[in-house]
Amino acid sequence: MPILSAHLTMKLVHKGEELMGKKNWIQTLGAGLVIMLLSTYFYTAGSSGTFYFIENPLQDVMRNAKSKAERQPEDRIKIITIDDKSLKEIGKFPWDRSVYAQAIEKLEQSGVAAIGIDVVMAEPSKNPEDDKALADALGKYPNVIMPVQINYPAQQQATNELIPERVDYPSSTLTTNRQQMAHINVFVDKDAKARQLSVGLPDEKGEYIPAFSVALANFLLPDDEKVKRDDATGEWLRGSEVIPTHGKNQVPTEFYSKPRQKLHASTGYETISFADVYKSENPLPLNGAIALIGPYVTAMQDEYQTPASSVKMFGIEIHANMIQALLENQFYKETSGPVGIAIIVIVSLLAIFLFERFKGRAAIFFFIGMFLMYNVIWLGLYTIGSILAPLIYPLFALVAIYIWSIVSHYLAERKERSRVTGIFGRFVSKTVVDELLQSGEDVKLGGSRKDISLIFVDIRGFTPMSERLEPEQVIQVLNEYLDVCTKAIFKFNGTLDKFIGDGVMAMFGAPIEYDNHPEMAVRAAIEMKGQANVLEQKLIEKYGIGVKFGLGINSGPAVVGNIGSEDLRLDYTAIGDTVNLSARLESNAKPGQILISENTYARVKDLFDIEPVGEIKVKGKEKPVMVYEVIGHAEQGRNLA
Repeated sequence: MPILSAHLTMKLVHKGEELMGKKNWIQTLGAGLVIMLLSTYFYTAGSSGTFYFIENPLQDVMRNAKSKAERQPEDRIKIITIDDKSLKEIGKFPWDRSVYAQAIEKLEQSGVAAIGIDVVMAEPSKNPEDDKALADALGKYPNVIMPVQINYPAQQQATNELIPERVDYPSSTLTTNRQQMAHINVFVDKDAKARQLSVGLPDEKGEYIPAFSVALANFLLPDDEKVKRDDATGEWLRGSEVIPTHGKNQVPTEFYSKPRQKLHASTGYETISFADVYKSENPLPLNGAIALIGPYVTAMQDEYQTPASSVKMFGIEIHANMIQALLENQFYKETSGPVGIAIIVIVSLLAIFLFERFKGRAAIFFFIGMFLMYNVIWLGLYTIGSILAPLIYPLFALVAIYIWSIVSHYLAERKERSRVTGIFGRFVSKTVVDELLQSGEDVKLGGSRKDISLIFVDIRGFTPMSERLEPEQVIQVLNEYLDVCTKAIFKFNGTLDKFIGDGVMAMFGAPIEYDNHPEMAVRAAIEMKGQANVLEQKLIEKYGIGVKFGLGINSGPAVVGNIGSEDLRLDYTAIGDTVNLSARLESNAKPGQILISENTYARVKDLFDIEPVGEIKVKGKEKPVMVYEVIGHAEQGRNLA
């Protein structure tokens, strides 16, 4: 019946620990889901996400990983710069419009495919003849595109609304041909960088004006690839292919150049000073090219930050990059909200599973692996599929869940250490506790049958001594003897089961299993006997009375586990016939005698000096049992000690 009750208790304890493990998993899952939801919220908040100031620069770094060969500027795009040289030779800005008319004539004579003028001329000039000269040139050459500046209220800058406050068309004294008009608006992201092209914007009547780059690129594109808007669907097409626009009809585009003037003359698109064009007497090498005329000095305040460089890029250079993106059909499709959320969810759930299951070096390996793998996948989507997936938000979820797992595992390990130390700290040495925690062996403390050795120790002559000494002296002497026992048990990796009045019960081979537990038990007994003899001499000198130990050792199978009240107190102990016989041997031992059973003798007979005592009758056994006395270490045992 006692053994049956022990088994029931073990099952209850084990079940409780399983429930605790499930609780830890649920807590980890809950924390991971909270992090996942936070990442999703940050991703969907606003038009650019909460962490745009990290996301955008990170994407810029990844996008700039392309080689120079992949970013080679288009030779057919030339920039006619309104630079310091032009201002010095032609005069202070703004120039007479007849100057542009003469430049247009020179460029057309050079065989350009199209001309784009990035200088707003919304008002008539003071000299009507100047306007007439430019108007005549525009009428003569329909491949010249004039700029339209669309102005929006300040409150719309951070939204996707497209309700213009004012539209600055070219002055009617120059042209009224909408086919020669295109908007030059450059929208920047929240971090003030221009990354996207608005292929078309509505005017105050809702009629769409194509982008400067769209109007100019169409002069080089074949008819079946020209960029146009499908009025029925509202989609912008390049030929039959839909351009993946969003927001303000924007699409992320490639940058093929860095700011030429401020970095190095060999970068970017070929530039020709406006003054050189204006004063040229012979055709320039511009046949079939798109010539872009625009400011190229900082004083004209037409500069923007871009992903290409930390140095600002002139607006005319941005238009050049956009034209090339249209010519090469190099657009980037940003993942939709649901797809981005799905990516965050997948990364989060995988991280939750891996970091709950693995810890330590394995967790670090999976963390680094997932981190690198996602970056590789991102680059693959970017370079092969021209897809811009969310970057920081899945990585935020990954890093946050990993950090949580470290903290969670640390707290769980501290809790487990506290639990195991609370259970075993009184019974085994700190070394054994550490070994138990490292190995994880039997930490769950479910009841099990183990092969162990047990020692029962009792002080002989304790009752007469207690009658002669004062109570305080009795306790002092008892504590000294029990201290001798405890130190010997711990020295040989034993487990102190309990103190029984003036006696001690200890086991070897549990909770940490090892094969030589009979040897360790006998060595501990010899150690106790030796130290007790030393202590006895002190007591004789001090009190004129001495006491000795009687010890019994048995080895064999026993039920080991937590026994007691599940709510109030559980003690790690052993029960069974092996335990009972060990106790019987101790009760039969004479003062200073170490008695061992035949089971123990068979496993240590070559290690110690042992003599047979004979068969004795013990309570609970029908037949007498053979008993042996350990005299001390054999020569071999002494060398091992």
